[in-house]
Amino acid sequence: MSDWLHDLPLVWMTLLVFGITYLITAATYSIVMALAVGERARSFKAVSPGLLPPVGIIFGLFVAFTAAQVWNDSQQATATVDREASALRAVVILASSFPGEPEARLRNLIRGYIAEAAAKEWPMMAHRTANIRTTPQAPVEALSFALTLAPNSEGQKIAQRDITSSLENALDARRQRILISASEVNLVKWSALILQAVCALIAIAMVHSDNRLAAVIALVVFAAGVATSVLLIVSHDRPFIGQVAVGPEPLLQVMPQAEAAHPQAN
Repeated sequence: MSDWLHDLPLVWMTLLVFGITYLITAATYSIVMALAVGERARSFKAVSPGLLPPVGIIFGLFVAFTAAQVWNDSQQATATVDREASALRAVVILASSFPGEPEARLRNLIRGYIAEAAAKEWPMMAHRTANIRTTPQAPVEALSFALTLAPNSEGQKIAQRDITSSLENALDARRQRILISASEVNLVKWSALILQAVCALIAIAMVHSDNRLAAVIALVVFAAGVATSVLLIVSHDRPFIGQVAVGPEPLLQVMPQAEAAHPQAN
């Protein structure tokens, strides 16, 4: 789906999803009722109500199958950002083992990396234009600088090793979040889900074609379930865009100065 839909405020997204769902429902009801005359009415009524449970179950399975990907991507995105923030925080803490200029340089490089990630990479991930081919200069420079440190004690040797390990971990987490940012529910899954929902609406309308009030009630209730399912999937479909997106807050908490320098990253 396009970026404008995912970027809508949750209220407007809800209104849009429910509005489209009920328009389709109203069209389904009107077409079925218009056709339910004469011989066709008897044919519609001959459709067994026992058809509805299997149709509903199949739709539920489609929702579960689609939602599983969405929830997994969302959880992975959150875990990856948290892992990156933890690794960077470890670097900031361990940098104090090298007081003076080395500590200040490492902290400045981490601050610059976080500021760039929040201000530049997050908008790019939201629009799926970020890629792993380009690596930010700051963490690479921090890693190179850490390897050139000359430890004077066993504690500094351990700190140097942990700093390089944490920086590598942070870079790996960055690669993972960029890869996750490209994930979304593909057109085939959306088409199957929507087609099954329409089939269920048609089946409900046909089974209740001799009682229009019952048909309206059944269609309204089922359409509410369809719209709610679609809304949950759409709102979480792309982990880094929208009102419920995964933000850079965990990274900014590592270095609050980066947030102050780039308030647009919030």
